[in-house]
Amino acid sequence: MKFATVHAEGMQLYGAVVAEGFIALSPDFPDWPSLREVIAAGGLARLGEAAAGRAVSHPNGTFRYEIPVPNPEKIICVGVNFPDRNAEYKDGTAQPKHMSLFPRFARSFTGHDRPLIRPPENHTLDYEGEVAVVIGKPGRRIASENAYDHIAALTLCNEGTIRDWVRHAKFNVTQGKNWDNSGAIGPWLVPFTDAAQLDEARIQTRVNGELRQDDELSRMMFPIREEIAYISTFTTLVPGDIIITGTPTGAGARFDPPRYLKPGDLVEVEATGIGTLRNTVEDEA
Repeated sequence: MKFATVHAEGMQLYGAVVAEGFIALSPDFPDWPSLREVIAAGGLARLGEAAAGRAVSHPNGTFRYEIPVPNPEKIICVGVNFPDRNAEYKDGTAQPKHMSLFPRFARSFTGHDRPLIRPPENHTLDYEGEVAVVIGKPGRRIASENAYDHIAALTLCNEGTIRDWVRHAKFNVTQGKNWDNSGAIGPWLVPFTDAAQLDEARIQTRVNGELRQDDELSRMMFPIREEIAYISTFTTLVPGDIIITGTPTGAGARFDPPRYLKPGDLVEVEATGIGTLRNTVEDEA
């Protein structure tokens, strides 16, 4: 079962996605205003039960996707997390001792089938296809062997970046990673029920149909179990928090010359068992 947040008829709704469209379930659960509250209550299974056998309330084409978890408390991204990605820096360093982390704000993401926005200040908009995990069970100092117990669901991310702006300072990339609507999360949440959903997953990114990124999550330098353990050492993870787990080699900045996104481009991020996140590119109006 797949669960999404959508906008339809002037309202934000959550519910189930099926081949024919969307089944609105939020009216049935007034105590859970959004999927964030559903996740906190451990309610994804109840949503699945409520959707069983029901007809779509909104056929395809009558709604638009939002990011699945509205207003998460934290979105934390893991940088440079595949061996080939580390090698791109050509600085002669081996795997670092600790992972690189940075925050993103919810406003910097849009939903599935909606455009990434290239700002007028700078045109070095780049793509980064990634798997994202959504925390379901709160925790602090979580042991890596218990980390998967804290995941509620999986989704996809195109962690769009304004490359020139990540070079504005010596030690951080935050300002290049948080332009409004420069990235995307979605299309939906897939409940996490089996370690194989992550351990055997493959992530791919295509631009205008051309395969640009392709790797297996098992090759991450810092596996997702370690990401959850490390991050929860310094901050309490709460339901609805999103960890964006790292992108493979092949982003546009690493071509010679760079191949940045431009209006009219189509970017598709796909991962085993989750689906495909699709976005076009437009200039800011």
